[in-house]
Amino acid sequence: MKDWVREAERLRADFPILSQRHPSGAPLVYLDNAATAQKPQVVIETLARFLKERNSNIHRGVHWLSQEATALYEAARETVAEFIGAESAEEIVFVRGATEGINLIAQGLRRAYFGPGDEILLTQAEHHANIVPWQLVEEELSIKLRPIPLREDGSFDWVEFHAALSPHTRLIAITAMSNVLGTEMPIAEIAHVARQRGIPVLVDACQAVVHRPISVKEWGVDFLVFSGHKLYGPTGIGVVYLRRPWGEKLPPYQGGGDMIRRVSWEKTLFAPPPAKFEAGTPAIAEAIAFAEAIRYLHQRVGWDFIQAYEQYLSDYAEQRLGNIPTLKLYGTARPRGSLWSFTLEEVHPHDAGTFLDQAGIAVRVGHHCAQPLMDAMGVPATIRASFAFYNLPSEIDHLAHSLERVVEFFSPVG
Repeated sequence: MKDWVREAERLRADFPILSQRHPSGAPLVYLDNAATAQKPQVVIETLARFLKERNSNIHRGVHWLSQEATALYEAARETVAEFIGAESAEEIVFVRGATEGINLIAQGLRRAYFGPGDEILLTQAEHHANIVPWQLVEEELSIKLRPIPLREDGSFDWVEFHAALSPHTRLIAITAMSNVLGTEMPIAEIAHVARQRGIPVLVDACQAVVHRPISVKEWGVDFLVFSGHKLYGPTGIGVVYLRRPWGEKLPPYQGGGDMIRRVSWEKTLFAPPPAKFEAGTPAIAEAIAFAEAIRYLHQRVGWDFIQAYEQYLSDYAEQRLGNIPTLKLYGTARPRGSLWSFTLEEVHPHDAGTFLDQAGIAVRVGHHCAQPLMDAMGVPATIRASFAFYNLPSEIDHLAHSLERVVEFFSPVG
């Protein structure tokens, strides 16, 4: 454990923002990693270096800068494809984020796949980004969303899942890891059942891809989305994986330049995927810096350390937080990611969050864009502390101590 902590302390030096102090003077304790992760210096430098030395538009220029920018951008696509175990870089589409990615898939399926009476299976743990796009389709086509309840501990309920499957099930759209509970879903097993019935599977991997190595090939899924900013990369860049032949089947999400083969007043012929889904100028610098973030994780940090150390942090937090009077943890199922959502009796999460902020502790409070899950849990909001490989046990101690002070501060006077 001491070696793990020393390694975490070494890695912290790669993240300039972590040396900052809160305006109150308290050291920054950043425990909001599930919302967005901090960026290592190498990612910051890669972003700045491109803008300083290689900035140009891609694909359409014959000059040197455009050729260099294009090569870097397409190399980033190759890096992402290898990262998630895709068979080809042609299955990788760059978008602004996971939200746009799910909308791209939803609108494509609306036009080329769904029909009235079709059903989509989801879970109660879904982020709004994996609910609202399907509701927009539902309004137009009269399809039906069927949310699957979770077990009391937050784990996937196979009984409910099999009960919800029907001849009308046309898609399973599911998170790989809950952003509220940390619960990991059995994606490979779900996809196996789906393949036997000819049902495609879409995975929201925004949380899972940060904590575990994943392989779309081993999982056997058809669609997968995730965002760069949660994976130590820039904002404004995300990934859509479209397993063949879905890239050919789905129509373009948007129209414009750089996604066409020929335009005339009578008809437009579109380029093959992934180009036909990337209309206009993409986030070139961000995609290149995102690839650098992936290399940083592989070469500087390593999955073995990430998984072992974050599991230790999660277990340590469970122990420390579980000893606080009136604190309730949500989602205790294993396996799980390194985050905890909790409430304090008689203390509103926003009040607690404000109190913690003054102690220099950044946590997330609210419904976490998962209001249907909050409804199922019977609470309007929770406090969420989420951990990365650069966090320290001492920061969890500081969180626990500060929460004890919150409880004491808001306790009624005897």
